Amino acid sequence: MDFMTDRDVQKYQEDGYVVMDGLLTPEECDQLRCRMAEIIDQMDIPKHCRVTFSTDHDEQLKKQGNADYFLTSGDKVRFFFEKGVFDDKGEFTVPRERSLNKVAHALHAREPLYKEITHSPQVQGIAKKLGLQSPVIVQSMYIFKVMFLWFPVTPHQDATFLHTEPLGRVMGLWIALEDATVDNGCLWFIPGTHNGGITRRMVRTPEGTYPLTDFVGHEQDYDEEKFIPTPVKKGGVVLIHGQVVHRSAPNTSDNSRHVYAFHLMETKDTRWSPENW
Repeated sequence: MDFMTDRDVQKYQEDGYVVMDGLLTPEECDQLRCRMAEIIDQMDIPKHCRVTFSTDHDEQLKKQGNADYFLTSGDKVRFFFEKGVFDDKGEFTVPRERSLNKVAHALHAREPLYKEITHSPQVQGIAKKLGLQSPVIVQSMYIFKVMFLWFPVTPHQDATFLHTEPLGRVMGLWIALEDATVDNGCLWFIPGTHNGGITRRMVRTPEGTYPLTDFVGHEQDYDEEKFIPTPVKKGGVVLIHGQVVHRSAPNTSDNSRHVYAFHLMETKDTRWSPENW
């Protein structure tokens, strides 16, 4: 029996996202979390690489001094931190396990446990059910959503950062390793926005120029009342169309909200933009 049903496919096509329970067992979720705890315990990051990640236009541009660390992370396991977790000397102001926004972007290639999950029969079945013929993994990341740091992820479309021609060839798989709730920062979507194209792109600037990346266009304003919360149980997955508008609120709970996420791209008859980071 297919993990993804025909009804799931229909909802994904209509809304640009769908939630499916039980992609991973609770034990598999705990194994991924334990391995990440080991990775964090062993991390040794140069002070100049202790960068903050943000989807906000102005915040991205402010951090271009460390853009090479981001731009060269596609085949590595690197660390991206929340705001305010370092003092002016670059030392941690919080425990290191609570300092991180995400670890990215090649867990699927560098870490055997994450590779096994990423290429599991269930994931392959999802790709087949959606009619993908030559899918590849373009990036992966472990997202923490630490409690009490109060920082949201602003409304955005993944195709802003992962641009293809034609559009619509990238899909995110967002796997909840703990229950994702309204209080601890679950995703919110505007259904149907995957049909409206994109309004901005993150692009590489010409070689030898600074900053190393910039944005073409701007994120449009969205009606907050149109966003719908999408809680997910531990082990569940959200499929995210590359053009659907989504965001997450701050984690205001006493609980963490760990997620393993990765992006698939259909390579058949698709051009990966050379301007992508």
